Amino acid sequence: MSTAWETVIGLEVHIQLNTQSKIFSGSSTAYGAAANSQASAVDLGMPGVLPVINAEVIRKAALFGLAIDAAVAPQSIFARKHYFYPDLPKGYQISQYELPIVSGGHLDVETAALGKRRIGITRAHLEEDAGKSLHEDYAGQTGIDLNRAGTPLIECVSEPEIASAAEAAAYARKLHALVCYLGICDGNMQEGSFRVDANVSVRRRGETTFGTRTETKNLNSFRFLEKAIEYEIERQIDVIEGGGQIVQETRLYDPDTGETRAMRSKEEAHDYRYFPDPDLLPVVIEPAFLDELKSGLPELPDARRARFEQTLALDADSAALLTSTRATADYFEAVLASAGGATPERARLAANWINGELAAALNRDDLAIQASRVAPAQLAGLLLRIEDNTVSGNAAKSVFEGLWQGEADAADAIIEARGLKQITDSSAIEQFVDEVIESNPEQVEQYRSGKTKVLGFLVGQVMKASKGKAKPQDVSRLMQEKLDT
Repeated sequence: MSTAWETVIGLEVHIQLNTQSKIFSGSSTAYGAAANSQASAVDLGMPGVLPVINAEVIRKAALFGLAIDAAVAPQSIFARKHYFYPDLPKGYQISQYELPIVSGGHLDVETAALGKRRIGITRAHLEEDAGKSLHEDYAGQTGIDLNRAGTPLIECVSEPEIASAAEAAAYARKLHALVCYLGICDGNMQEGSFRVDANVSVRRRGETTFGTRTETKNLNSFRFLEKAIEYEIERQIDVIEGGGQIVQETRLYDPDTGETRAMRSKEEAHDYRYFPDPDLLPVVIEPAFLDELKSGLPELPDARRARFEQTLALDADSAALLTSTRATADYFEAVLASAGGATPERARLAANWINGELAAALNRDDLAIQASRVAPAQLAGLLLRIEDNTVSGNAAKSVFEGLWQGEADAADAIIEARGLKQITDSSAIEQFVDEVIESNPEQVEQYRSGKTKVLGFLVGQVMKASKGKAKPQDVSRLMQEKLDT
């Protein structure tokens, strides 16, 4: 992007709350059911039915407000938001407008280009989801699945303070991690549990008024979010520099072309004809209820990351990876507990194995850490054998693979069965060193004439002769001592 321009971005994120039933009815919210099998008369707004608020929805929304350091309203009101769309059979959506349940708050994000910045949150309100229009396999027609109608959502609206596509993606990732940490959303973007709408405008650098914005809807991956914003920024600059004007409209992102395209003109608040829903009483939250929620708040990602850095002396990158999900951080702490407690050295060893070998195995087999084939206690047992020099680093990888494949329940059993115990007896290692020196006179002479890089070859020969069981540090030390004398 040209330095003559700056970007203004605001995100509206729809967070599906992981309740068992819908926001105003007892219908199931389970994903993947047969089309229209989970849409009740209440969800469809049939005559004679009345919505009843799901108390769990209120609890989860208030918990979210506390976690972003926002104000949770003592009283909030549901409104009817009117618009016509085939997947909205009532002709209106029950949402919140003038008095949302959550106001204010913030998220702190960090990018390489802009560093650490605090992004304000305007509001987070509750609403019901609409159904889903299906355009494939209907020979020019559209099918409607109303299973999602009435599914509870939090719509979290940021301030227009995000300054780049990368920062927008960082904000969305941070928000995603937070709601998963809180346990209020499963975070499954492929199933639509976390969807982002990006409001983007550009203006010449130094201007204070906002440019005309467009809204790109329903971005369901962080990569698509970033790509869509990057494209929209360049498109808007090209239009303005070409003498045109930006039209305020809703757009869609096509991941196949990497482009956004116009969908419809963008509505304003007055187009929706909001008014308080006459069928729903105001939501009243007592101070005692909030106090109870505060006492049950889990340790949040930023605080946990800081603790890992400060008390366990982990580097920032390792701590960030470990706290990227609550499940990963819990696994890490379970490993340390099973190993008998945390020391900085043990914490670094555990972090390296979880972020390295374990992450690679999970990725290879497409598993979440909750489904890891190596339990925390099993990994802890392996790390203890590394600590006490029973196995070398390379041998430990072989033991880990055995645990992963279910060869045995404990590292010790695999070490014994495969004969992987490390040789730590100096006299035994010295015998291997003497044999290698005797059988490699040419390399020994090269070392003694100043070509010290050949030491690596000689150490490797000892490791080969010992079948990898000799402790490499001892081999190197003994080899150097003998060659130097």
